Amino acid sequence: MRNVLLIALSITAFLGSANAAEEIALWPNGAPGSEGKTAPERIEKGNVVSVHKPSITVFLPPADIATTSAVLVIPGGGHRILCVGHEGKNVAERLNKHGIAVLMLKHRLAREEGSTYTIMDHAVPDTQRAMRLIRSRAAEWKIDPAKLGAMGFSAGGELAAQISMKPGMGAADAADPLDRGDARPAYQALIYPGRSVDIIPEKGAPSAFLCAGWHDRQDISEGLAEVYLRFKRAGVPAELIMYANVGHGFGVKADDKSAAGAWPERFVEWLVQSKLHTPR
Repeated sequence: MRNVLLIALSITAFLGSANAAEEIALWPNGAPGSEGKTAPERIEKGNVVSVHKPSITVFLPPADIATTSAVLVIPGGGHRILCVGHEGKNVAERLNKHGIAVLMLKHRLAREEGSTYTIMDHAVPDTQRAMRLIRSRAAEWKIDPAKLGAMGFSAGGELAAQISMKPGMGAADAADPLDRGDARPAYQALIYPGRSVDIIPEKGAPSAFLCAGWHDRQDISEGLAEVYLRFKRAGVPAELIMYANVGHGFGVKADDKSAAGAWPERFVEWLVQSKLHTPR
């Protein structure tokens, strides 16, 4: 028990900041499909592994600059790990400076060694549950449910795209009231997303901010350009930024002075122009 407590405290310390309010379990009584799994989460080389209790960590901006805009941030890691530093906490700190609330998801990992989870049966439902939970507490966090988007990196981008392509409303007769809510984001920010071949938007899909690097692998550097054209053909507004001098996984790094290092500012500009964010 002492080791479990120490692991939990180390994760909290790693993710913590002045504006990190709390970590909230998506299913307080245990996630469906995780019954009997008691191994604790842990940090390995700065990444989270062994997620059996999916959750969101709440990063709220300072009250004097807070707006009603919010985004669910989904770190990447190939569904094996969660890169909660440069694709999680650092992103939250940058967006908080623009008055945007960030809710960071820790979902179950389908490709971790020995995992019994799958992307469609566990990671996607975790992501949908997170969206519904955030909307259910929107008044408490002073955010506008109509301005809640989803931002995913690499494998996380795959999840953001999946919930954007699916119908949002849950079953009206669901036993858990939370499962009746709307899980579809107001917009999708896909940062070097995985499985670009599967991103097929239809008319009426959430608008998209697409970002990647020229040196990324072909299915992303070229695949995301094709994804942009699919949005265009579907009549869904989309913005594509392809940085010439970076590859995969650039995220948000404190010492990055390159053009790609300023992508969060380009994202915020897009939000403003799309009327999804009004700075104070």
